[in-house]
Amino acid sequence: MATGRVYGVCKSRKRRKEFLDFVAGLEAAHPDKDLHIVLDNLSTHRISDPAFWRKHPRLHFHFTPTHASWLNQVEVWFSVLSAQSLRGASFTTVKDLIAHIEAFIGAYNQDCVPFDWRKINPEAKGFASKYANLCK
Repeated sequence: MATGRVYGVCKSRKRRKEFLDFVAGLEAAHPDKDLHIVLDNLSTHRISDPAFWRKHPRLHFHFTPTHASWLNQVEVWFSVLSAQSLRGASFTTVKDLIAHIEAFIGAYNQDCVPFDWRKINPEAKGFASKYANLCK
């Protein structure tokens, strides 16, 4: 979150094993740092095994509240991926889609910056007129 850099992998399944492999890759990429990882409440992200935490003392998981995906900045990044890369695209194979996403992540990370995340004031100039029907 501090750099805006995106770490991502595409896997065919979404299980705890794949999640733990991803976390192990993060640990290996940052051997001398504590890692604070912001997660949603997917059951795969919940790790209650004390042995895991003894082996990985540099990991610190922080969970967003249930039904608050707007707090999870990776959800914001997914909308960037969708709008800037996937919308209107067509892929003939899953392999092509994965290659496209990985290329986008690489290009995105070349000049990434942290998200300027803040609450939008619905009374702000421009916002109220553009979304007038939604604010009433």
